[in-house]
Amino acid sequence: MALTPTETRATRARRVARASFIGTAIEWYDFFIYATAAALVLGPQFFPSASPLAATLAAYSTLAVGFIARPVGGIIIGHFGDRVGRKQLLVFSLVLMGGATFLIGVLPTYATIGIWAPILLVVLRFAQGVGVGGEWGGAVLMAVEHAPPGKRTLYGSFPQMGLPAGIIAANIVFLLLSLAISPEAFLAWGWRIPFLISAALVMVGLLIRLRISESPEFEAVRTRGEVARRPVVEVLRDHPRRLLLTSGASIAAPALGYLVLVYLLGYGTSTLELSQPTMLTLIVIGSTSWMAVIWASAVLADRVGRKPVFLVGDALATVWAVPFFLLIDTAQPVLMADGIVVATSSIAAMAGPQAALIADVFPARVRYSGTSTAYQVGSVLGGAIAPLAATALFATYDSSLPIAVYMAAMGLVTLLSMAALAVPTTPEFTTAPESTEAPNTTPEVAT
Repeated sequence: MALTPTETRATRARRVARASFIGTAIEWYDFFIYATAAALVLGPQFFPSASPLAATLAAYSTLAVGFIARPVGGIIIGHFGDRVGRKQLLVFSLVLMGGATFLIGVLPTYATIGIWAPILLVVLRFAQGVGVGGEWGGAVLMAVEHAPPGKRTLYGSFPQMGLPAGIIAANIVFLLLSLAISPEAFLAWGWRIPFLISAALVMVGLLIRLRISESPEFEAVRTRGEVARRPVVEVLRDHPRRLLLTSGASIAAPALGYLVLVYLLGYGTSTLELSQPTMLTLIVIGSTSWMAVIWASAVLADRVGRKPVFLVGDALATVWAVPFFLLIDTAQPVLMADGIVVATSSIAAMAGPQAALIADVFPARVRYSGTSTAYQVGSVLGGAIAPLAATALFATYDSSLPIAVYMAAMGLVTLLSMAALAVPTTPEFTTAPESTEAPNTTPEVAT
């Protein structure tokens, strides 16, 4: 029996949501296996002449390179996403990320090619950052702009759930390897396996993404002849306040996320002297609750509003900073798991409404550029610096309390930014081109 137009739209929306989730999970798997490797093995493999602390800092610095590249990817890929469409650029970002990840898996170490090893590692990490920088905005917009009325937040949460899913996959792979082979074998060659697996995952992601349709809201912009010629310039010129506040609102979640996912892994194995499998298991537990709470917070946000749900999550992240590290420093896995679950739940409460919230702040004609740039700038200011800052603070003060204060400060920056941001109140709101900073509540595309 033929589908009705409403059923056709709903079916298409679900297909796009699934594709956004799977593709984003693959990209974040690629991004986070590097983060895990940086915490565990990249220091001695690519910076062997440094002291253990300096090698760790150097490895985290290459991690930061990926973050620095993310706004570059957001700007470049966002520009073409607003010019030629969301779908094509999503495919490009997946290929770029997967190719760079695979090449890291076969990259010779310092012992084989000397200084070229860390140089090439930085280049490939930069390529990873460019790929993931353009991925988030495109995946979010495809899900949000295909969503049925009243469910933009829920559908926008699917690529958000791809992040912890990618983390879970990355850490499970490392966990299985750490259990299956000796530490010496893992250090010598085992760490490469997660990177090589990426090639197969990318092929799956490409097959899925090539089957989805272009965003109907972008098609409407193109049909009306309103495609922006210089979308990034238009965002900077016409919407600077929105860009500034959405960037600030995007700081706390990645700052806390990378403290939990990257810094904590190295801190737990070196300072607390816990086993690598124990720390990886704790991160998998936290990521599982993270994914579940993203879905729950998105459902709630579609009912009560995106901003209130986001602010509750950020407030929890801010006040939980000190208790979090007190629980971590017990070195008791059960107590550590409690601390991590609450921390990741606070991140998830922000992440659930975040995608649709930020997307709907910008007009459809420049939405890819505005959304990607804001999110990636926030990620650099939050996530890129956090592991470096935490490592340096602990080395200076020999205490985790300064790290907790740093975490709380990031939460306050986001809290103030979100409180000052004017956001749409109608769940299915879609902005139209306007000349002022006040949101226009007239939908662009009839539903």
